[in-house]
Amino acid sequence: MRDLVRRIDSATPPGRDRATDALRALAILGVVLGHWLVTALVADSGTVRAASPLAYLPHLAPVSWLFQTLAVFFVVGGQVAAPSYASARARGATYGRWLGARTARMGRPLTAVLGVWAVAAVVMLVSGVSPATVHTLLKLVLSPLWFLLVLMALTAATPLVARLHPLWPLAVVLHVDLFRFALGGPAWLGWINLAAGWLVPYCLGAAWSRGELNGRGAAWALLGGGAAATALLVLFGGYPASMVGVPGAPVSNLDPPTLAAVTFGLAQCGAALLLVRPLRRLCARPAVWAGVALANLSALTLFLWHQTSMMAVTAIGLLAGGPLPGLHTVPDSPGWVVARLLWLPAFAGALLVCWAAFRGHEQRARGRTEVVRGGRPTRRAEAGHV
Repeated sequence: MRDLVRRIDSATPPGRDRATDALRALAILGVVLGHWLVTALVADSGTVRAASPLAYLPHLAPVSWLFQTLAVFFVVGGQVAAPSYASARARGATYGRWLGARTARMGRPLTAVLGVWAVAAVVMLVSGVSPATVHTLLKLVLSPLWFLLVLMALTAATPLVARLHPLWPLAVVLHVDLFRFALGGPAWLGWINLAAGWLVPYCLGAAWSRGELNGRGAAWALLGGGAAATALLVLFGGYPASMVGVPGAPVSNLDPPTLAAVTFGLAQCGAALLLVRPLRRLCARPAVWAGVALANLSALTLFLWHQTSMMAVTAIGLLAGGPLPGLHTVPDSPGWVVARLLWLPAFAGALLVCWAAFRGHEQRARGRTEVVRGGRPTRRAEAGHV
């Protein structure tokens, strides 16, 4: 293990900003744990249906503030993509070649999970599993993929939005919500926010890459202003307190994104900027950096398979002959929350199995690990050897 840690540390260029990778790893951890904690599969009358503890225990809404880390993904995406495109253009690379290189990595891992679940769905239907159960499982697997589609779209738009001020998309979100909530406009207008809402942290990331957010004052302003605006919107604007979707709720902060979700994202971006210096110091330790680097090498694999790992444990648990607390029961009590926490190591173990089985798809898609140094990719270590 010490040899592995040394090789990873030596394969990392001195100029690499390790804090960016640490933020991405923390965001992945937040998404995975968040889904595992707020998603329940209830075995009922021969079918499996999805439920959320937030629907039964609304006072747990603050949990969603910790694990809804999507804005961190997008601010890191903008911080990496903007200088990467500028560097590619300086080397004479075309836009198409740059975009193809950045999006090709997603192809093989995404094809793998879609192929496995297409076969699984057919097998379940043929073997007599109810269509309602199959629909529930497929929805859990496919619904998080919207994130990849939005990230790919924003990446493709990088040349157009790299210098766009974040206030412009924020103003779009404000007017869309004002029109559909205060003036009774059609609900479909909210889907404009799917692009505009996540464009806000993406543009902040591009500004960060230009050195415009390096001062701690900007970070504190984002954190304080975003948190205050979110609190006002929740307390007096009628927005839900939960920053994730809750089944049966009249309004979701994520489906599509609302102004409250965007202001909450501003606060997250401010917190991320404040964490940069401590994370740089922490990641200077080779053992810590090795964990962060390995998580980033398989980031897409972990994201794509974390729901499958939870469902695999749930399915195996059915072999016990009866519903297991925290796994198959209705999430309507604090006891369910405690039981679910005890199941998290089992979910993590199943995810480790999925990672071992499918990480090769992501690593072969990379070819060799691209380490961004000042926006320019260098090839220092093969992913299969790191």
